[in-house]
Amino acid sequence: MGGDYRLKTMYGRQFATMVGMVLLSFLMLGASFATLSYQYTIREKKDTLERNAQYIAQFTSDSVKTGGELVWQTAAFQNYLNSVALVSDSHIMVATPEGVVVYATSGGETLPSLQYAPLPGQTVEEIVNGSSMGMTTLGGLYDEPRYLVGLPITNAKGYLQGLVLVSSSASNISGVWRDLFGILLLTTLAVVLIAAIISSVTSMRQSQPIKEIAAAARQFGLGQLDVRVDVGSRRDEVGELADAFNAMADSLSKSEQRRSEFIANVSHELKTPMTTIAGFADGILDGTIPPDQERHYLQIISSETRRLSRLVRSMLDLSRLQSDERAAQQQFDICETLVRALVTLENKVNAKHLEVDARLPEESIPVWGDQDAITQVCYNLLDNAIKFSQEGGVLGLEVTVKGAKATITISNQGETIPPEEQQLIFDRFHKTDHSRSADRDGVGLGLYIVKTILNSHKENITCTSEDGLTKFIFTLTRA
Repeated sequence: MGGDYRLKTMYGRQFATMVGMVLLSFLMLGASFATLSYQYTIREKKDTLERNAQYIAQFTSDSVKTGGELVWQTAAFQNYLNSVALVSDSHIMVATPEGVVVYATSGGETLPSLQYAPLPGQTVEEIVNGSSMGMTTLGGLYDEPRYLVGLPITNAKGYLQGLVLVSSSASNISGVWRDLFGILLLTTLAVVLIAAIISSVTSMRQSQPIKEIAAAARQFGLGQLDVRVDVGSRRDEVGELADAFNAMADSLSKSEQRRSEFIANVSHELKTPMTTIAGFADGILDGTIPPDQERHYLQIISSETRRLSRLVRSMLDLSRLQSDERAAQQQFDICETLVRALVTLENKVNAKHLEVDARLPEESIPVWGDQDAITQVCYNLLDNAIKFSQEGGVLGLEVTVKGAKATITISNQGETIPPEEQQLIFDRFHKTDHSRSADRDGVGLGLYIVKTILNSHKENITCTSEDGLTKFIFTLTRA
C-alpha cells in the first residue's frame, strides 16, 4: 500500500518516470554500443586473420621458391607459423592444393589429429576460387565452430602451390562480448543509482513546495486567513502557483475583512435606531415620559423608523447589485434621466433655495446601460449634492460627449472635502466629519451604491473638491 501510494504522488511519478527514462535511454545506448563493439571486434578479428593468412601465403610462396616443395617440413618455416599463431592466438594450417593438411600449428592448442587430415571439398573449392571465411567446424575437424579465413598460395605466375587456413576460437569473441556485457551492466547500475539520487532530490524539490501549498490551502480552508506560502525566489510554474495562492489569499482576506466590517457597520446602524425606538416606546408605555412630551418622542420614533426603513431598502438594493441581478442593458437618453431625477428632488432644491445650472446638450445623448440603475445613480448623486450644498448655492449638471463616452458632472457649493477623505467617501457606511452633522438621516450607503452600479457597467466615478466646489464625474458608453 505504501509503495502504491508513493507512485500515485507527484514525487513518486516524477521519480519513477525520470529513473525509467534514464534506464531505458542508457540500455538503448548501451545495447547499441555493445553491438557496435561486438561487430568491431569481429571485423578486427577477421582483418587480423586475413592479414595473417596473406602474410603466411606470401611467406610460403617465397619459401617455396627458395626452399623447394617441402618447405613446410623445415624447422624455420614451422617456427615462423608457430610464432604467428602464438602471437595472434590463432590456429594455422597449411595444406596441399588438393586440400590435405601438411602442417598444423599447436599455438597453445594441441590438434595432432589435423596433421594430414583432408579438408572439406567445399572449403577447398572456395579457397582455390579466391578465399573462404566464416564460422565453421571444417566438417568436424574442429570440436566447436571457429572463425576461419582461407587463402590460396600461388607463385608469381599464378600457379596454385597450396592452401593456408587461419582460424580463431569463437570463445575469444564470446569472451569479449561477456566483458562488454559485464561493463555495460556495472555502468548501467552505477548510472541508474546516480540518476535515482538526482531524481529523488529533484522530485523532492519540485513536490515539496506543492505540498506546502496544499497544506496552506487546508489551513486557509479551516479559517486561518493569515496563512501564506513562501517558496523563496522561484520563478517557475511552482512559484507562479504560490504567487497565485498568496494573491487569492490576500483577496479573500480583504473580502472577509470587508464582510466583517460590513456586518459590524450594519449591526451598529440597525442597533442605534432600534434602541431609540424601543427606549422611547417603553418610556411612553411605562409612563416615564410625560404625556405632554409623548408627541415629541413619537415623532422621533417615526423618524427613526423611516431611517431604519431607508437602511433596509439600501441594503436590499446593495444585495441586488452584488448578486448581479440586473436588468439587461438598454439604450436611453442620459439627459432625460438626469432631468427626471432632478424633478423628483425639486422640493429639496427649493427648500435650500439652490440655483440649478444645467448645461445639457439640446440633442439627446443616448447611452447603454441599466436605465433603472443609472437613474438611481443620478438620484443618489443629486440628493447628495443638494444635501451638502450651502444655502442659496449653485447645483451644477453637465453632460459632455467625447468619442465613445458621455461624461456626466454633478457639482455643488459647500464645504471642501479634504483630499484624504475623497478616496473614502465611496466606502460602505463611510461618513465624513462634516457630513455627520449635515446628514443625520443618511445611512452611508448612497455613494457606495453609486460606485457599485458604475463598476458593474465597467465605468468609474471620481470626486474632486477644491475651494468649496465639489464635483462627481462619471462616464457612460454611448449608444
